[in-house]
Amino acid sequence: MKKDLHPEYKEVQVTCACGNSFTTKSTRDEIRIEICSECHPFFTGTQKVHDRGGRAEKFKKKYGLED
Repeated sequence: MKKDLHPEYKEVQVTCACGNSFTTKSTRDEIRIEICSECHPFFTGTQKVHDRGGRAEKFKKKYGLED
């Protein structure tokens, strides 16, 4: 085995744009992210679900047609 082949794997601080931070391991010195599990809409429960319908439903609605 060659010595000093792999980079150093150490604990680093991950900082999100929302202000949340946590510790993980990486070869980088620090990690900055834009979105994390504390501010992502899917994990916070603020995700909006849109049922837009298809082309046929839009046509029927536009011209007042029934099934």
